[in-house]
Amino acid sequence: MPVLSTRRRRALRRATLGAAGLAGFLVVWQLVPALGLVDPRYLPYVTDVLARLAEQLVDLAFWRRLGSTMTSWAIGLTVATTAAVVLGTIVGLVPFLRRATHTTVEFLRPIPSVALIPLAVLMFGIQPRAALVIIVYASFWQVFVQVIYGVADVDTVARDTARSFGLPRHRQLSHLVLPTALPYLMTGLRLAAAVALILAITAEMVIGNLGLGRMIELSRSAGDATGLYALVVVTGLLGLLVNLVFRFIERRVLSWHQSVRGEEAW
Repeated sequence: MPVLSTRRRRALRRATLGAAGLAGFLVVWQLVPALGLVDPRYLPYVTDVLARLAEQLVDLAFWRRLGSTMTSWAIGLTVATTAAVVLGTIVGLVPFLRRATHTTVEFLRPIPSVALIPLAVLMFGIQPRAALVIIVYASFWQVFVQVIYGVADVDTVARDTARSFGLPRHRQLSHLVLPTALPYLMTGLRLAAAVALILAITAEMVIGNLGLGRMIELSRSAGDATGLYALVVVTGLLGLLVNLVFRFIERRVLSWHQSVRGEEAW
């Protein structure tokens, strides 16, 4: 009970500090245009932005656009994660493949995904599939590299011991490789979720598919700064929500791991 109480106090303290920081940011935002430091045409009052945000939340069209963005995000992240786990496990388990693919991976991974948007449009046209290609490409590397590192990090002595005792390959994967690679996988998945959301919105802005990105671009072209900032706030809240959800999943899945236990103790 004392331990639980201590954890609750720490969680409450973190939440209080977070709320105080957010309140301070909103106050500064309100004061900057009020004091004339920035023209309100370019930085609207936070009260106006929040009022527009409230209007958006009761607009059915807004929720359709949001649903379109999150659908692209979920499909792209799922495809990228599945492919990255399968390929990363295979490459990570075979030292020859790790060496053979290292240069190729280091060449492809740094390519900005936005630079591939014209190619995706050329291949698939102004279609959601073009955006999916970009989302999958960007988020794939986040998981793939982490899985390779995780699989390669299996203790050599433990692997040799398992082989000497004749442990079947599927047992080695479930009892040795998976527990070692799982923390890496969860880190890669959390990073990939954020990257996929960024690229989903960016692709909609550039390609023109229906979604939050398209709404942001329309607000910009119409000179509607208040609506633009309201949508930017929505994207920020989505990013925060995605991070919190995947952090929660990570803590539950890795509750046995030293990193999570140490974090909770802190």
